[in-house]
Amino acid sequence: MSTKAIDLRRGMTVNYKSGLWTIADNQKVAKGNWRSSQVIQLKNLQTGQLIEERFRTEELFEQAYVERKTMNYLYSDATHHLLMDMQTFEEVRIPAEFIGPNSVYLTPNLELVIGLADGHPVTADLPNTVELVVEDTPPDLRGATATNSMKEARCEGGARVKVPSFVKNGDHLLVDTRTGEYVSRV
Repeated sequence: MSTKAIDLRRGMTVNYKSGLWTIADNQKVAKGNWRSSQVIQLKNLQTGQLIEERFRTEELFEQAYVERKTMNYLYSDATHHLLMDMQTFEEVRIPAEFIGPNSVYLTPNLELVIGLADGHPVTADLPNTVELVVEDTPPDLRGATATNSMKEARCEGGARVKVPSFVKNGDHLLVDTRTGEYVSRV
């Protein structure tokens, strides 16, 4: 299916330069009486390369089909993460680079959305928030309130999160995976 450059949206996947690319950003540029154009940021799904190029608004892109499946995280080794497809109970290995530094938020049975192209994983998306257990944090200070001081807490998986002073070891926290910030206690 072909799509015009002006109709591409963030997150769509297209075939471009003999590879799969996802749209990171798409902005319309109009310069006076000149023709409008689209400045599109594309991210290569195989290599992670990010490029920005200018296209005519009417230029056609071949939209790629990427199947999205929800899978449960099982465990990691040095170079891969092992996931399980809960419909077929098939185990899938994805490269650690797909998740990168956000791997500190992985906990057993966490549901990830995996993008598959031709049966091979090409993307991995974490949920927006995850529940983590605090493993180590300094004790709370006398007289400290929730609004005036933050301290660092080390959570399961190695995530380091700034938390209010009332948070103790063993507390369950809700953490935003996009920013790494504390959301609330659970």
